Amino acid sequence: MSQSTTPQKGNLTGSARKLKDDAADWHNLTLRWERLNDEGSATATNIVNLGLNKKSHAESEVVMEGGSLSSGDLSENLTKSNQELEEECGKLKDVVDKMANIVSKMEKMVQAERGICELEAFQFGEKGRPEPLFHSWPTKQFAEVSSQLYESYKQELALKKTILQELAHTANADLSMVYLSSWLYQPYIEDSGKLLLESLLLETGHRPL
Repeated sequence: MSQSTTPQKGNLTGSARKLKDDAADWHNLTLRWERLNDEGSATATNIVNLGLNKKSHAESEVVMEGGSLSSGDLSENLTKSNQELEEECGKLKDVVDKMANIVSKMEKMVQAERGICELEAFQFGEKGRPEPLFHSWPTKQFAEVSSQLYESYKQELALKKTILQELAHTANADLSMVYLSSWLYQPYIEDSGKLLLESLLLETGHRPL
């Protein structure tokens, strides 16, 4: 397809400008999310390790009662472990809060794009704009793709919140590993979503055809 069929960046106005900017925002927000996910994964691993150490200290206090190690030493170790655990939980909460902020921005983009669709339906009728704003997508496809991406991150955020609530209180090592794996591999953010994002970037000219 020749370059002349696509509006140049400097000439974009109105809905086209908004949709192209949104595509760039989607890309940037997903990159930020991935960096936060890596940060959260490292913090969640620390929480699990501290939790297991805390359990080990508690068991030692029972075993060593009346033994050579003083209860004061064990109590001091346990207090330090609790402080470290609280700090790491605070870091993980901060990560989840930042992720929630990203999802909130995604939701606003979806709402704005639905507004563009409603405006075009008013201007051009139910079939919408006769010519595509970019290469081939009807305007409603931008809203549909954004909505699908938003829903996947919204569900993933709900999972992150559950992991945040449960991780520090899980005494079972196997369950802790499940939580860690779920955090790292993000079951609700599938490869199909990444393909949708790439398609969006291609359609709006952020990626060369």
